[in-house]
Amino acid sequence: MLEPVDDPGWSADDVRHMRTALRLAGRAARLGEVPVGAVVVHQGEIIGRGGNAPIARHDPSAHAEMLALRQAARWLGNYRLPGCELYVTLEPCIMCAGAMMHARLSRVVYATRDPKTGAAGSVIDPFAERRLNHHTIILGGLLADEAALQLREFFAERRRQQKLR
Repeated sequence: MLEPVDDPGWSADDVRHMRTALRLAGRAARLGEVPVGAVVVHQGEIIGRGGNAPIARHDPSAHAEMLALRQAARWLGNYRLPGCELYVTLEPCIMCAGAMMHARLSRVVYATRDPKTGAAGSVIDPFAERRLNHHTIILGGLLADEAALQLREFFAERRRQQKLR
């Protein structure tokens, strides 16, 4: 079992939003994308959704978090998203972490760590850099086992498919 980075006593809303992100990750996997899903929440309402799509969109920035942030910004009519929270199934990469901080999110909650590209403490941690002008709260470990299983199953199937070729 993966240990949470921080367990603040997850609320029912936290769990509900992460479950939505997990469903979006599952949809991405069915489309052949790495299973990562994200939602942006404002005043309890989901205003941005995204599932990984860099392959389908031929866009290296089409990570689940980026798509959810873009949709939320359009919804609010502002590139700043103060008071918003983002839930994502995998620890953000450096690109997504930068976008989250620039958007002025109040909180980011992720499910499972990414030991290869994680930018919330696994590899690097810009969220902990005090010299930056915005400080987003980042918490990890919510439904980590479910998200990790989704990723393991996706990559196991991908390896199996490659062996059949």
